Amino acid sequence: MPKKKTSGKAKASAGGQAGKKNSAPPANPRPIADRRALEKVSSDITRLLAEQSFETMEEANEFISQFVGTKDIPLPERELTPLEQAQDKMYEAWEARSRKARVRLAREALAISPDCADAYVLLAEETARTSDEALKLYEEGMCAVERALGPEAFAEDAGNFWGVLETRPYMRARAGVAESLWEMGEVARAVEHYQELLRLNPGDNQGNRYPLARLLLQEGKNEELGALLEEYGEDASAEWSYTRALWLFRSEGESPRASRTLQEAFDGNRFVPIFLLDLEPLPDDPPEYGGESEAVDYVFSNGAYWIDTPGAFEWFVEQFKVVVGELEKRVRAEENALKLRRLMGH
Repeated sequence: MPKKKTSGKAKASAGGQAGKKNSAPPANPRPIADRRALEKVSSDITRLLAEQSFETMEEANEFISQFVGTKDIPLPERELTPLEQAQDKMYEAWEARSRKARVRLAREALAISPDCADAYVLLAEETARTSDEALKLYEEGMCAVERALGPEAFAEDAGNFWGVLETRPYMRARAGVAESLWEMGEVARAVEHYQELLRLNPGDNQGNRYPLARLLLQEGKNEELGALLEEYGEDASAEWSYTRALWLFRSEGESPRASRTLQEAFDGNRFVPIFLLDLEPLPDDPPEYGGESEAVDYVFSNGAYWIDTPGAFEWFVEQFKVVVGELEKRVRAEENALKLRRLMGH
């Protein structure tokens, strides 16, 4: 197999990103159950808690515990605001099985409150025919939250944005803005949005560091990428491990540290080289979880960066040969030990 070639599927997906500046990660299919719908329980409990007065944290926890594992949470005694009513429509929309129902419910939510950002997000996902159309809807969603929360929330809650339920629609809308800009080739603006998302929520519940790292790889911004990798240094995912190795190769060449880091990445996920080197074809229907699925995602999203970095793919191959050689030695040693035991009658 030629060294500068990966699987056709990897090239179609990952190669498009690294080779063309107007490409973005492939969209994930809608899951069977939208995780956003699960926020309804937290929302209902938060509304109830706002009406309570507790002397101790134990009392608060005891109150919350009665609702664990149930969706039958009573409404607060006060009347819900239009925005709360609209948000409840969105929880209903995310549980709807058909696109038609989801779109209808999102439009009903906007009729109740034009400040319902998640309605714009869903319409961008379901109805936009172009990246430009999606961008406008996502931007409308951002503006909706800015109107509803006011500037004080952005100042007071920065650093813990995802922890405040009302800010999550903003985070979803802004992530959509960043992805749309990437698709439109406006990489610098996309980078700024991803960086701001991480400033607002450094815990990164959405995983915004991953597309940001891909963009920085694509644009050759090694210094910024290094800072990002260090900030999330405890991330042990395949994407982070292999990206760290590639970053080190770009920064230091075939240094001992780069080689050691790539070997550690091999140890963490052996499926990545198997798919990247086309030793096995990428599965049409990869498993949803586990090392193989993670490897498929990595090769689709990042494979071409190895090909487009001069010398990196060849270095990757040589380092993988070291792994294979060590494995062969271990197998031979085990076989010899087994033969010796048999000769000795054990």
